[in-house]
Amino acid sequence: MKLKYLPFFFTVMLFAACGGNDKGADVDIIKNPNTAEGYNESEKMPQIVFETDMHDFGQLMAGETISYSFKFTNTGNADLIISGCNASCGCTVADYPKERIAPGKTGYITVSFKSQGMSGQQIKDVIVASNTQPAKTRLRISATVR
Repeated sequence: MKLKYLPFFFTVMLFAACGGNDKGADVDIIKNPNTAEGYNESEKMPQIVFETDMHDFGQLMAGETISYSFKFTNTGNADLIISGCNASCGCTVADYPKERIAPGKTGYITVSFKSQGMSGQQIKDVIVASNTQPAKTRLRISATVR
């Protein structure tokens, strides 16, 4: 007799456990201006636009350290914050502005390449992380080391 009530007991326990109590639960919605319906232009967002995202140093001698400054503009309508720049190799380092870049203002990301121990065609990427949409932008340098 007791076993015939067992399925009923488990059903009641399942609904009681899953029902939950939403009192006090305050879930914030993450706002993303890119929705299934498209980009929402009313959201204030920065936008990073580079004059160029690629630079070719040409030929250089092994052991040289060279640099190039990528110029960018915040064409959005909110402050641009660059949170970091990650290079694809330890031979490449990027220096970026740590302060906010206001809408309409420009800045530079300077990429330095150390060719010590290198030879032949070299292509290095730097990934710029910022509060833009998309959050990551790729810069690329190349050189032929002799």
